[in-house]
Amino acid sequence: MLCFQPLFPSTKSRSRRRRAAAHGFSLVEMLVVVAIVGLLVGLVGPAAMKQLQSSRVNATAAQIDQLRAAIDIYQIDTGRLPGEDIGLTALVANPGTAGWNGPYLRDGELPVDAWGGDFIYRFDGDQVRVISLGADGQPGGSGQNADIAG
Repeated sequence: MLCFQPLFPSTKSRSRRRRAAAHGFSLVEMLVVVAIVGLLVGLVGPAAMKQLQSSRVNATAAQIDQLRAAIDIYQIDTGRLPGEDIGLTALVANPGTAGWNGPYLRDGELPVDAWGGDFIYRFDGDQVRVISLGADGQPGGSGQNADIAG
């Protein structure tokens, strides 16, 4: 006797398949997804962290350039550079200097570096330096802990 399978499955078998699919994912499927996510985190994570550190160094260097530009404008307006005793606050608050036309920084506040540290102003009578102490907040260092000066 020949037995033919129906061309279109019955509604019973379709509903059984729907119920099986509605129960969720199998353990093997979940393990595969977890393994793929773990591989992606392992491969992409270190590169993303390296890029983040590089971005912080670049952002801090850009802030130093902006501070130096503000110091130049201060010098043009007042005819002198701020002394170390006044420092960078001369860019946001009038130190009593004739010709001061500030604040010279947007928002009238001194920025902090990418790690939340204050910038250091050095003026030896001849040369101005603006310094960030890097990620560790300590003088010297290497890598992301290196001082950034401009």
